[in-house]
Amino acid sequence: MATTLLRKTVLTAAGIAATAGGIAGPAIAAHAAPTTSTTGVVADRKGHGERELDVRYEAQPNFYFCGPAAARNALSVQGKNIDVHAMAKEMGTTEAGTNSINDITPVLNKETGKDVYKSTEIPMDKARDRDKVDKLRADVVTTVDDGRAVVANIAGTATDTDGNTHSFEGGHYISVVGYRDNGKIVTIADSANPNQASYRMDVDELARWIASRGYSS
Repeated sequence: MATTLLRKTVLTAAGIAATAGGIAGPAIAAHAAPTTSTTGVVADRKGHGERELDVRYEAQPNFYFCGPAAARNALSVQGKNIDVHAMAKEMGTTEAGTNSINDITPVLNKETGKDVYKSTEIPMDKARDRDKVDKLRADVVTTVDDGRAVVANIAGTATDTDGNTHSFEGGHYISVVGYRDNGKIVTIADSANPNQASYRMDVDELARWIASRGYSS
């Protein structure tokens, strides 16, 4: 049975997906060394089909706060500095993670404006469909051009444009904070590891990474 972005998920101590009620549900969290350091990830650039927003980056403080941390980093591009623990409480985040992108979107809207952000699902069997990839690409460009970041719920392994792999078999949340080549390449702010706080990825690869889950834009 395909996993949807609405599915409840659980996280074991090892960060490995567990099953609940007989249905496999990958956890939405990732291991990361606790840190509260804040550094810039990217700078704003306009023109030539590219733009990157200025992120006041913070790594997630524990292995299960990737949802609140991704939302916090996303909102930082708007000059907002919201305590990640307060966000976690609003999202219902526990050691099992944050259930779905639909728990992220209302918090983003609370801080940004009613119905500014909307959740979009990419079903597993549609991740390679051109219309789904083109919509993701357009949503990233539109959102970033509006001065906002996209928050995406991903799972599995993906490769960035430098050839580095990023693996979150149990699931994870990231922020998409920029694009180049008119959205063909996107810039990601990742709270899991401050040593890999920012990297770029082909939007087709990002769509496959989001498959069975969703994003807020």
